[in-house]
Amino acid sequence: MDKSLRSMIGFVAFVVLLVGAGCVTESPNPTANKATQPANTNATSAPAATTAPVPVIIATPNTQPVTLPVLDAFFAQENFAAELKSKLQLTDQQVNELKNIARQETSRLRESNRDEYSGKTTVAREDAYAKSKAAIGEAKTQELIAFVNERWNGDVTQPATASVTPTPAPRPPAGVIAVGVPNDKRVVVNAPAFRMDLFEDGQLIKSYKIGIGYPEFPLPKGMRKADTIIFNPTWTPPDEPWVESRGGKVKVGERVGAGDKLNPLGPVKIPIGLPSLIHGGKAPAKLGGFASHGCVGLTSPQVQDFAKRLAQLGGIEISDEQIAEYQKNKTETRPVKLSKAVPIELRYETITVEDGKLHIYRDVYDRGTNTEENLNNVLQSYGVTLDQLTEPKRAEVMRGLGQMARDAGGKSATQTTRGKANNNAGAKVTRTIKGVKEVAVAIPALRGKGYPAPVDLDTGVASTKTAAHSRRRR
Repeated sequence: MDKSLRSMIGFVAFVVLLVGAGCVTESPNPTANKATQPANTNATSAPAATTAPVPVIIATPNTQPVTLPVLDAFFAQENFAAELKSKLQLTDQQVNELKNIARQETSRLRESNRDEYSGKTTVAREDAYAKSKAAIGEAKTQELIAFVNERWNGDVTQPATASVTPTPAPRPPAGVIAVGVPNDKRVVVNAPAFRMDLFEDGQLIKSYKIGIGYPEFPLPKGMRKADTIIFNPTWTPPDEPWVESRGGKVKVGERVGAGDKLNPLGPVKIPIGLPSLIHGGKAPAKLGGFASHGCVGLTSPQVQDFAKRLAQLGGIEISDEQIAEYQKNKTETRPVKLSKAVPIELRYETITVEDGKLHIYRDVYDRGTNTEENLNNVLQSYGVTLDQLTEPKRAEVMRGLGQMARDAGGKSATQTTRGKANNNAGAKVTRTIKGVKEVAVAIPALRGKGYPAPVDLDTGVASTKTAAHSRRRR
């Protein structure tokens, strides 16, 4: 094995949590992984109180739930263990204990073709906290969670226990009430809505239905950026339990070439900072649900269309003819550098006002966001209060809030998970969402207000039909 291949395998091992869905985070530009702080004014983005016993270490919108598979992924980065010793003052024995429990949990995690619910983010987070606490103590565990969050958010320049002040979002034009609408060139992803939007100078120009990360491997929050589009990406499977479960056709460490039917990335991948990508290769049925290990998933026709539009936002042109040429030579990897990096804003907003209606989405990552306090904050940002609603309308809103305050498996946010973590965490990836995912309530006082409705929405189904029609014509 030559030196370059060994280096590639070592780097790809860092993204173990993305492998099952084909997510890898190889980037030709290491600086692309350093993210800025989030620009998000929606009240539901702020952490809310939950019943979980695990304390929130950094009270910012960027706080991510740290699970053992996530920790295992960070240990695969060559300098992570050394930094735990130097910055958190952990001993060699403590670092090795953390590494072992993280590795054991990842080995237990298995994927199944059965669509059953077996766990949730809170369970996995509590399990990670309890086992880390047993290994290194509570104080060091809190520092560990804070440090992993800083690495995850792309900022390792601050002390592990420092809090971060988020950058405020751009304000809409005077007289326009549209909270959360950017006035620059930006891609906005709202995970609970399974929606990705492209904005240019305050105007929504394109929307996509997407797949998001499983609860055990949640899509992060915060500001990222995209500066490179990689056509015909390769994939190098890391040394993980599920890699060689595909009839022996995929082998650990053996690169799967661009255009290979076993390559799960599709025709395009776009690195947006560790540990996430935007990439193709997804079936239409995966959109609007869980589809990856921490990535934004699109169908192959969707991701080709998105790549062309992203390139325009980044100051370059990629023609249909170029994309057709890349597709024709699908075994040749072609990275395309943007003239200007495009901000990618990853949101987790379960209560929003969209196109004059109140939308409440399922709290699929069980972050405790669907609360009456958050509801009031969102309504008040549009000059409306619950008390102003008629009694029937208020009752309708509260029913919807209760209905959506459930995790992916349909369990209420108020149900305790204590005592279940050791039995359920890591048993199997949660692949489906049980029950309704969204409630929309028309409120007269909100008419004409809010985040815009989808524009030219690409659901993945139409794009697939179009692609099939094109193939028939050829």
